[in-house]
Amino acid sequence: MILPRNTAPYWPVLAPGCFAQKIRRDSPRGCAIALLGLPDDTGVRLNHGRPGAKAGPRAFRAALASSGAAGAGADARPRVFDAGDIRPGRTLEETHRRVTAATTALLSAGLFPIAIGGGHDLTFPFIRAVTARHPKLAGLYFDAHLDVRETRGSGMPFRKLVEVCGLGPLHLHGFRPDVNSPEHLVWFKANGGKLHPDSAKVALPRAKHLAVSFDLDVLDATHAPGVSALNPAGWSVRKAEAWVRACGADPRVRCFDLMELNPRFDPGGRTARIAAHLFLSFLAGFAQR
Repeated sequence: MILPRNTAPYWPVLAPGCFAQKIRRDSPRGCAIALLGLPDDTGVRLNHGRPGAKAGPRAFRAALASSGAAGAGADARPRVFDAGDIRPGRTLEETHRRVTAATTALLSAGLFPIAIGGGHDLTFPFIRAVTARHPKLAGLYFDAHLDVRETRGSGMPFRKLVEVCGLGPLHLHGFRPDVNSPEHLVWFKANGGKLHPDSAKVALPRAKHLAVSFDLDVLDATHAPGVSALNPAGWSVRKAEAWVRACGADPRVRCFDLMELNPRFDPGGRTARIAAHLFLSFLAGFAQR
């Protein structure tokens, strides 16, 4: 079995007793989860966003290296294999092909894939691999933006997934009208997309299979400044935690990603620590399956 260890993952010195000490880096044997880094922000730059998300996986691992306990509570979490980082290609399309190939390899190994990015366009090739295995796949995502642009870049993933892979319907939480075009909203609704209000109770949509993507810019900028596009009126971390844990617990969820972590604008690593916390929250939910 060949796994997508294209570049070695960066791990700093691990804090004593942290959860990351239990993450395997040598072999996926005995693991249920695969962690895959997507260190590329070409799509962000194409859409004139704030570059820096290519360093997201490195910042995430640095935060995880001092997060969570490796004690009794952590023993219930699923074992995790760090599959490393994708090496970006010379073009956006080449990088996307590598992401799909790597994710396919992880799925073939019987692992549940969790991706850390990186521009949100990388969600397209990540979920593309999952749609090949689960054709009746609906999309659930948390984002201030619709991300259904027709042009290449970080704002394109869900339009491409609908048009190329047959993903649907789309369910979006965290939508902010003032940062989305009316034309994209028309397309979204015309293709069966549903906007969920911020007051919605924590309950996943009806679907046979679900792909879940969490763009960190759904969070309020006071909590999460380290993203490609700041959100001045976003969610609290506590609210996000509840949703992410529910996604982890639902066996219909077939993949999960945390995207747009941008350490270039993250003083003190605040957003990276939130990303690590949400990852651990997903694992805590997954342990309930």
